[in-house]
Amino acid sequence: MTLPRSIRAQAIVLRHSNWGEADRLVTLFTSGQGKLRAIIKGARKPTSRKAGHLEPFTQVKLQLARGRDLFIVSQAEMVDAYLPLREDLELTGYASYVAELLDRFIYEEQAANPSLFRLLADTLKRLADHEDTWLVVRYYEMRLLDHLGFRPQLFECANCEREIQPEDQFFSYKAGGVICLRCGQGLPNQTRIGVDTLKYLRHFQRSSYADAARAKPAAGVRSEAEALMQGYFTYLLERELNSPGFLRRVKQNQKPP
Repeated sequence: MTLPRSIRAQAIVLRHSNWGEADRLVTLFTSGQGKLRAIIKGARKPTSRKAGHLEPFTQVKLQLARGRDLFIVSQAEMVDAYLPLREDLELTGYASYVAELLDRFIYEEQAANPSLFRLLADTLKRLADHEDTWLVVRYYEMRLLDHLGFRPQLFECANCEREIQPEDQFFSYKAGGVICLRCGQGLPNQTRIGVDTLKYLRHFQRSSYADAARAKPAAGVRSEAEALMQGYFTYLLERELNSPGFLRRVKQNQKPP
């Protein structure tokens, strides 16, 4: 089968880097072709017209020509710039986090996933609209895990399959879910999870975003849920992400002296 010499793609830019003397390499997540990389010729020249359309966290329509090893961007049209994500450092950090998570899990050879593309686009828009960042990111994490096949087991014990009771429990990264108190005593690689944190994570797992947005968790629940999800992703990826550290530094610098 002969592949077409060029393709049309609706894409979100995950990241970019310098390439050669004047070009730029962009990593894209597309609706119809999955994850791919492309070269923007002359993007670092002051006269480049395409570079502004291909900043991280922008949604664009592209015409891509097949090069010898990589695609080459021949045309670019802006769909949504999500401008607030570049005007506020904290929002930049959250956008970096959701993009980095997807980038780390998805390979270029994987099949396209339009639902995952919509999830990413919706999440960036919610962040740009200044919705509750904790809610936006936790919902994204739970839906992303569903799409990736790592849905955490939150209703039955991941060890004995008994129904989880409404009380504080354990969470095992290795088992991929909640461990009841009877099974959890002495098991390695697990953390405690409070009953309220478990309640909210369950709510995000089985609800639409509109329903999830009604959640009003306390500060302690927010911190525990964030730490648990960070630990789970670190376990799955076998490495820490870069963006959470950037976010912590931004928040620390924003605190009053």
